[in-house]
Amino acid sequence: MGCSKSRAVAGVDIGAATAKAVILSGNQFFPFSIIPTGFSVANSAESVIEEALEKAGLLSGELEYVVSTASGRRAVSFSNKVLTEIICHAAGASSVVAQARTIIDIGGQDSKVIGLDNNGNVSNFVMNDKCAAGTGRFLEVMARVLEIEIGEMGTLSLLGEEPCQIGSTCTVFAESEMVSLRAEGKRGENILAGIHKAMAHRIAIMGKSVGFRKEVVFTGGVARNVGMKKALEDEIGLEILVPQEPQIVGALGAALLAKAELAKLGKDR
Repeated sequence: MGCSKSRAVAGVDIGAATAKAVILSGNQFFPFSIIPTGFSVANSAESVIEEALEKAGLLSGELEYVVSTASGRRAVSFSNKVLTEIICHAAGASSVVAQARTIIDIGGQDSKVIGLDNNGNVSNFVMNDKCAAGTGRFLEVMARVLEIEIGEMGTLSLLGEEPCQIGSTCTVFAESEMVSLRAEGKRGENILAGIHKAMAHRIAIMGKSVGFRKEVVFTGGVARNVGMKKALEDEIGLEILVPQEPQIVGALGAALLAKAELAKLGKDR
């Protein structure tokens, strides 16, 4: 499907683990791109937008407005406006689930719970960006210790009928605990079920001050993990919706806000 080249805008989400870019052109949605952030945040920003532009069949000069977001947002040299990931996730989630009232976002290096009012605006939020517990990084470490592919963790965890008790979601202590559980002969799927349950419990406690209201939308790379979705649903007692492309929700929100900013500029002229 061709991409209209009128009034093209972009949202660029530079997280600690991955960089994402979404392009909106006219009323056409998308092309998008996702790449590892790597050592140089600025280089990642350039690379991810170049890849997205190529997919869209656009040149950089055809972008009329760019909003950047997430931890590396200020390193995006071509950004017209910088916005927080909280605002951008709210805009993105509301665009894919109109009745979204709670967002659970678990990325590679941080996690957050965002509450939305009936108009889709942010009413409250809480964020964990100081510790690997409750993030994709925690799952990566556990996968390495258990010698399995991270993509298999969620599916295997659903097979666990007797989830192991995991005493700590601190990555350092949990790593030692995994070694001990394996030495005790615990089944891998029960260990994995315990890991997901412990992580979901931590997210639920973290989000208690925000509250969990329907509809609950799960975003970020970890949202692809079916075991994590199930563990969170069991923990909060609500169905959780996962967008088709959960990893780009922040970048999508940034692109939608870029479109709104461009429209305002047009009215002011």
